[in-house]
Amino acid sequence: MKVIFASDHGGYVLKEALKPFVESLGYEVEDVGAHTLDMSDDYPLFIGQAAQQVSENPETVRAIVIGGSGQGEAFAANRFSGVRAVVYYGEPARSQIDADGKTLDMISSTREHNNSNVLSLAGRFLSEEEAKNAVQRWLGTPFSEQERHQRRHDMIDKLL
Repeated sequence: MKVIFASDHGGYVLKEALKPFVESLGYEVEDVGAHTLDMSDDYPLFIGQAAQQVSENPETVRAIVIGGSGQGEAFAANRFSGVRAVVYYGEPARSQIDADGKTLDMISSTREHNNSNVLSLAGRFLSEEEAKNAVQRWLGTPFSEQERHQRRHDMIDKLL
């Protein structure tokens, strides 16, 4: 699987730390920018490139996009057909139980239930270790392929 990285200035430092980590997990990594720390850059330019690749190859490509809060980056990524970007800025204060009685892990459930293919990280809210832990869990968790989850994805796709 290929993992595309994209960030603006708010996520640049974290992106640079995560790329070799993801490579060490055995994934192919591509960085579409920013390639320098430029406090006046605009995230849609970079995020759009990453999201386009996921949209074109949703079975073999995922993306990790990083900004200050991760919110705008997710907004931009979700503009592309077939992209399911989720924002992660840390663990919730309490755990939840899903419909099957399973305790939900916030980051893993975005893969199991939502089949997310873009992870948008909040670079200003996460430590490097928190981000690495989240990325490893996200990349390592498969989609459950349960009928109810797939049905909902199909319904969302029809909204486009």
